[in-house]
Amino acid sequence: MNCSALGRIVLIASLGWSLVRSTPAQTSSSPPTEPTPIATLDKAGAGVVVLPKSVPDPIEPINRAVFALNKGIMAEMVKPTAKVYRLIVIKPVRTGIGNFGKNITYPGRLINNLLQGKWAGARDETYRFCCNTTVGVAGFFDVSSTWKIPKSDADFGQTFGQWGWKPKCYLMLPIYGPSNERDTLGLAADTAANPLTYIAPYPAATPGSLTYVSPYTYISYGILYDNLSDSVNDYVRAAQSEMDAYSELQYAWTFVRENRVADFQVKGKPDPASLETLQSVFFTFQDPEFPGRGKTRSVLIPVTGRKLKFTFWLQPEKAPVVYIIPGLGSHRLAEPALALAELVYKKGFSAVCVSSTFNFEFMEHASSADVPAYMPVDVHDLHVALTEIAHRLEKLYPQRLGPKALMGYSMGGFESLFLAATESTNREPLIEFDRYVAINSPVRLLYGISKLDEYFEAPLAWPAGERADNIENTFLKVAALSKNSLTPQTSLPFSGVESKFLIGLTFRLILRDAIFSSQQRNNRGVLEHRIDKWRRAPLYQEILRYSYQDYLEKFLIPYYWGYGIDLTPAAMDRAGNLRTYAAGLRARHDVRLIVNQNDFLLPDKDLEWLRDTFSPQQLTVFEQGGHLGNLSHPAVQKAILEALDGLRSPLKSNP
Repeated sequence: MNCSALGRIVLIASLGWSLVRSTPAQTSSSPPTEPTPIATLDKAGAGVVVLPKSVPDPIEPINRAVFALNKGIMAEMVKPTAKVYRLIVIKPVRTGIGNFGKNITYPGRLINNLLQGKWAGARDETYRFCCNTTVGVAGFFDVSSTWKIPKSDADFGQTFGQWGWKPKCYLMLPIYGPSNERDTLGLAADTAANPLTYIAPYPAATPGSLTYVSPYTYISYGILYDNLSDSVNDYVRAAQSEMDAYSELQYAWTFVRENRVADFQVKGKPDPASLETLQSVFFTFQDPEFPGRGKTRSVLIPVTGRKLKFTFWLQPEKAPVVYIIPGLGSHRLAEPALALAELVYKKGFSAVCVSSTFNFEFMEHASSADVPAYMPVDVHDLHVALTEIAHRLEKLYPQRLGPKALMGYSMGGFESLFLAATESTNREPLIEFDRYVAINSPVRLLYGISKLDEYFEAPLAWPAGERADNIENTFLKVAALSKNSLTPQTSLPFSGVESKFLIGLTFRLILRDAIFSSQQRNNRGVLEHRIDKWRRAPLYQEILRYSYQDYLEKFLIPYYWGYGIDLTPAAMDRAGNLRTYAAGLRARHDVRLIVNQNDFLLPDKDLEWLRDTFSPQQLTVFEQGGHLGNLSHPAVQKAILEALDGLRSPLKSNP
């Protein structure tokens, strides 16, 4: 029901890793001594799934305050200045500065390799330093990597860990980001091992000197800024698109920074459908500057009295407009939504992105119901929001908006089809679309959520004694993959249990955010822990025990009972089943569908129903791809663009 399963995990993990690379001498973390389980899932007679432990966070409110400060600095200071910096300092020069900064800290790596007994690592780092300093012109060119000389990163935090110091307190440092008490001291020691701390153009005792240490120390901060200039956009976008980026980063950091090496041996039979689904991580925007070229505005939603944000990319001349609805719980700035926007924009269409009705942004600003997931209400709220957005754009840019298309993927695709089938029944003057495009839409929502719950419980297939280690090793694989550049040719090293679990976990985190957001808005008294936005860990542990089925039974159905609406399981199934709206869908010749035959959310009988309901000109079926795992494939992207044919030929394609 969402485009990217591995994508969310890899994005947050890679952000943690980018902070490690951008920060001078940040360190790796070994397993804490007093871990707390993030969540458990109890199934009578079926065993228990226990997620690996995160670093203990006893001062969570303080850490969250520092994280909020870091977000502000990144968004308001680093991001705008980095945009100018990137225009002035071209990419090869920025890369050279980063290489120089890495090379100059060689003494610290040498010392720590020796202290840890890594003799081969000390040798390799010495080779790298000599090659890069001489042939690489003071380290500005990383020739040693070209020559395949291995890296052996080592720092004092890592050394302290090998000596037995177990971290007991997660820390969020200003600017430097995630750490702990051990690695914070290691950071100070690494700074002391940096030659720039001591090299000075004048004696330290010179009267009037700016500092008692080398003024060249400030070069380290310049190198830090140089590194951040290329990653700050991703950082800010992730912070905006995640309801609680702090929690995601804190948990991912545990595995990105752990000393243990992942075992990449695939133990168990792979599952092609779920493994292909994980490949949705490869579908992203190609131009790193594309998200920044979009404009974000807001519209007042009458039913809530609050303003909902939307992001758009408008063609310079009149052109068709594609409104993009993302998958379950996704934000308008999620990578798949941005990738679709870039895809259509390059072909001459204007693009508009809004958040999912199950996303915190839409829930808190545009939803008439406190608890989402009842389609008749959610889709109507979406339709109202799209109408307000269209009216706002028409006022801002008269004569620039052509025919309108509604394009949704996964859950967004289901909502697009629902809207197409019920549009004629609206009593209000809401926007009408000229084309509806649904990409990998499920047919039955209850079947879909049952699969998501099933996938989260996939580790129960492992022996109980091996389960915890296997789950942790799966996360270590993800952390290791996040440190490298993944391509569609990358073979993802996961068994069927692992790939299913990663998908299930991703959606369980989406459910966690939705429950927190809904109960923060209107606490129904279901949760035992107090809702505290500054200390969320205990509440999150409780929420993660709820499955999607639990959500329907304990949150959604009682909520509507309170308004006199009897949502029986049969009523829920009818409301979330496209078969209910078959007559309306058959009457719409402006609907286009793109599905995959091995989509785990689309059983054979649902695929047959689609074939019986829609003509071959309306329905495109690919044999493989899982659930939107083939969006990066040229053939699928061509099909998406062909689904927009006939609106009106765009004036021209943008390079």
